[in-house]
Amino acid sequence: MAFRASMRLVAAARPAAARFYSQAAAVPTASASTVTAAQIRRDAALPNPDPAEDSASAALIREHAPYMVATYARPPPVFVRGEGSYLWDIENRKYLDFTAGIAVNSLGHCDPELSNLIAQQAKTLMHASNLYYNPWTGALSKLLVEKTVASGGMHDATAVFICNSGSEANEAGIKFARKVAKVADPSGAKHEIVSFANAFHGRTMGALSATPNPKYQAPFAPMVPGCRVGTLNDIAALPELVTPATCAVVVEPIQGEGGVRVATDEFLVALARRCREVGALLHYDEIQCGLARTGTFWAHSHLPTEAHPDILTTAKALGNGFPIGATIVGRRVVDKIKVGDHGTTFGGNPLACRLAVRIVERLANGDLQKEVLRKGEVFRAGFDRLRERFPNLVQEVRGKGLILGLQLSEDPSGIVKAARERGLLVITAGTNTLRFVPSLVMSEDEIKEGLGILEAAIEDTRE
Repeated sequence: MAFRASMRLVAAARPAAARFYSQAAAVPTASASTVTAAQIRRDAALPNPDPAEDSASAALIREHAPYMVATYARPPPVFVRGEGSYLWDIENRKYLDFTAGIAVNSLGHCDPELSNLIAQQAKTLMHASNLYYNPWTGALSKLLVEKTVASGGMHDATAVFICNSGSEANEAGIKFARKVAKVADPSGAKHEIVSFANAFHGRTMGALSATPNPKYQAPFAPMVPGCRVGTLNDIAALPELVTPATCAVVVEPIQGEGGVRVATDEFLVALARRCREVGALLHYDEIQCGLARTGTFWAHSHLPTEAHPDILTTAKALGNGFPIGATIVGRRVVDKIKVGDHGTTFGGNPLACRLAVRIVERLANGDLQKEVLRKGEVFRAGFDRLRERFPNLVQEVRGKGLILGLQLSEDPSGIVKAARERGLLVITAGTNTLRFVPSLVMSEDEIKEGLGILEAAIEDTRE
């Protein structure tokens, strides 16, 4: 009932919004202030100017925002529909999406096959709890193990814990590591978790404690004790960083939120060797960079087996928008986890798992992965042109496949807004980095369209 009332409010606001844009277009420059006239001219030249205060979008936001905990600073558009690489807002304006819901919608928005699967399973069985077996939790676990090993990744992947999100997957990984260490050393001396500067592992307390960013940690201190921080790709520092007191090292093969920073192969091999030397577990967080985003099933699939993890976490693309996460564990872990050591109410529900089975099957396809690499090169060619045209702005390109970062010399927030108002959604990461994590099935023409919009947005901010 509340939703219907809100949508009536939106419908009522549409005529007012239409009148506003009609009147604004008709206002002569001489009858308005300089600022107002400039704004009118600017909006008239843009395909998607941010919604005005008397728009349908603003009406809905005013109705809902007071009831929402303000943990996000959102721009004005209100999205109501998605298809493939595009989103539409309440004003029925179309946006090309270079964000894919922060690397979630790898198969695009509202993929027809996945939508049909959701509908079918919703009419069959959605939830019965982990007190009982269902056909899909085990099927997904088996498939993840099989596809992981077949891809050349995590050679001793053995079992899977299914949960609801990336943070939960990492929490499980941290708990499992602590349990393995406690079995090996009941004194508890082997309990330290090592992570790296610019990492992001989640917002729950354990995952947050391994996310060494004062902005995220300070309001909730003290953190879970026993967490240490190193520098990514600093091989020389590993002996002092990873010690006999270390129970696990958590690392993203490509740091997403931290600015699309790639861990070198040499560093990951050295890190794995050091972990083995001191009996620590190696935990790869591939929540953002895994599941074909780098052009291989896992971002570490190309590494030698000695650099493979003991724990591997995933989420985001695993559900293509439906909440699900997973913690894959190897032989060093699986025998140490007993009934009652961990749990979840919704994790492993048959709806999420049936959906994820099909998603994993599709993302494990070699042809799709080759296309990811090819499309990544299309992006890089476009970035090279941007660097040639704006040499004082564009400093570096980082990443692999379709997780790419464009390092800028200044805050890119103005560019993000200018792109949005031209119909392109792009997000940031780290410090002054534009992040590109589009759908893996986005076409080459769509990529080129978006790069053209981005170039126009940058040009607009140079004036």
